[in-house]
Amino acid sequence: MSANPFFDPSLPKRHRSARRFKRFTAVSVLMTLAFLFFFLFDMVRTAAPAVWQAYVKVDVTYNEQTLRFTRKAVDKKYGKIVSRAWLRTIPKQVDADPTLMDTTVALWVLADDQVDQYMKGHHHKLRPKEVTTVENMKENGDIELRFNAVFFSQGDSKIPENAGIQSALIGSVLTLIVTMIIAFPIGVMTAVYLEEFAKDTRLTRFIEVNINNLAAVPSILFGLLGLSVFINLFSMPRSSPLVGGMTLALMTLPIIIVSARAALRSVPVSIRQAGYGLGLTKLQIVQDHVLPLALPGILTGSIIGLAQAMGETAPLIIIGMIAFIPSSPESITEAATVLPAQIYTWAGMPERAYVEKTAAGIVVILLILVALNATAIYLRKKYELKW
Repeated sequence: MSANPFFDPSLPKRHRSARRFKRFTAVSVLMTLAFLFFFLFDMVRTAAPAVWQAYVKVDVTYNEQTLRFTRKAVDKKYGKIVSRAWLRTIPKQVDADPTLMDTTVALWVLADDQVDQYMKGHHHKLRPKEVTTVENMKENGDIELRFNAVFFSQGDSKIPENAGIQSALIGSVLTLIVTMIIAFPIGVMTAVYLEEFAKDTRLTRFIEVNINNLAAVPSILFGLLGLSVFINLFSMPRSSPLVGGMTLALMTLPIIIVSARAALRSVPVSIRQAGYGLGLTKLQIVQDHVLPLALPGILTGSIIGLAQAMGETAPLIIIGMIAFIPSSPESITEAATVLPAQIYTWAGMPERAYVEKTAAGIVVILLILVALNATAIYLRKKYELKW
């Protein structure tokens, strides 16, 4: 029997190569999913204890002596059990309620971080007599783990049990508002001009190449630019959401421009030709037809750029937004920090309680990023038109 003249001898070898490549890609996907699952599992497991905080029930005495020496407001044996941060609030409590003076009240108060770690079964530095005191309080029902509202209602603190993310979260929101107010309109207008109005010249090609290159520039260089221009040259307030937002706007602009241009390019040419056929001007066509149709893609790219800016730390460290900020900023010109910088600070703290707070802060950022990306996908699916 004669051989088939149309048979390719290399065909079986190519099929084997295709099967090997298919198996390789499947293994790669499985390894990626396994790493992602391990990362999320470990992060959530580490962050879970931060949801709870130890509180103790003690008798608190309010008088002139305890206003001067707050440690004496509770029995001496509870000196290392009750949080120093809570004891420091005693003068404010009296100012808010003067009837507390010369009284002794049984209250549930914030416990020291070492007590909190002991209650959670973690490493602690309690002395034997303090452990005995805690165990006796457990038997009497005078110590328990409650929802850690402090984590969401307080700013940064050098006292671990009193540290929270409120000030960093507000600083992040203010910074991102400034970023989008600056980057979104400038980015969209630049994209519209380059895609719809600019002529193909050496200058426009030079601008396009540089915009694409800026998208790959390390973020820390934008921080150096913000430091030299906004702070050193224009003397803007250091560590403020205003400077942080302007710095992140520089970094986000290339992403918005590139994504907006791609969205404008996806609008069919027939839409523009139909507008010309009706006697519309170029501006009317872009403003009333092309831009509305490209808006879903523009919003998607802008939200993704915002999500990237949300997780940036390096440029904000350069402009000083890693400072210790215990109180929430009330304006964009006040000193502030952001959530990634707060996490970076906590990661370097020696106390064991900051480990779970660091992981909890990372989980909060991940949830915000997931929400932003989900919003981008929703907007694209809801308003996207298929041609």
